[in-house]
Amino acid sequence: MTVVGGGAIRPVELMTALSLAPTMVAADGGADRALSLGQAPDWVIGDLDSISSAAREIIPAERIVHVAEQDSTDFSKCLTRIASPFVLAVGFSGLRLDHTLAVLTALVNIRRPPAIMLNSEDIVLVAPPRLTLPLMPGTRVSLYPMGPARGVSTGLEWPIEGIDFAPGMRVGTSNRATGLVTLRLEGQMLLILPRETLMTVLTALRLPKG
Repeated sequence: MTVVGGGAIRPVELMTALSLAPTMVAADGGADRALSLGQAPDWVIGDLDSISSAAREIIPAERIVHVAEQDSTDFSKCLTRIASPFVLAVGFSGLRLDHTLAVLTALVNIRRPPAIMLNSEDIVLVAPPRLTLPLMPGTRVSLYPMGPARGVSTGLEWPIEGIDFAPGMRVGTSNRATGLVTLRLEGQMLLILPRETLMTVLTALRLPKG
């Protein structure tokens, strides 16, 4: 499933996501963003404080799910109400940093369905405990802890074994692949890779495509 937010989205990013996850859910004002790109969402979920009246006239009322509580973000409201093998999230970066940080927090705290955030440069996902990725030498591999984390690796220019990662302390950005990368991780770690590795990641995670 593709979940669309109200942030910056290039048409190619939305079409890439929809080609792999064709059902579209808009997080509140993400409905307007999708419509501006010529795509009507199948569902809208959120507290509905951002969606325009014009969008509400286009989208059938029975396809709009109002969740009034204010203890979670619209992205979290979507994730907790979706039954899907995985989620591709677009439109959640590029405009407001606070919204992006909230989405990254939701990725860590809501593990089902697994979600991958997609933007113009990167994909971001919570790294599973074990992962093997056939990457081209020189591919950027960034690890960012969302809590205390440790791990071991092969195929990275700078191995991570023996490093105590923690937000605000030690992070692992701008590492590089030397070929096949394997990761064994403990703790909460975000994996950030170039956008062109999306298919490789979906295959490695054994997620269905299309």
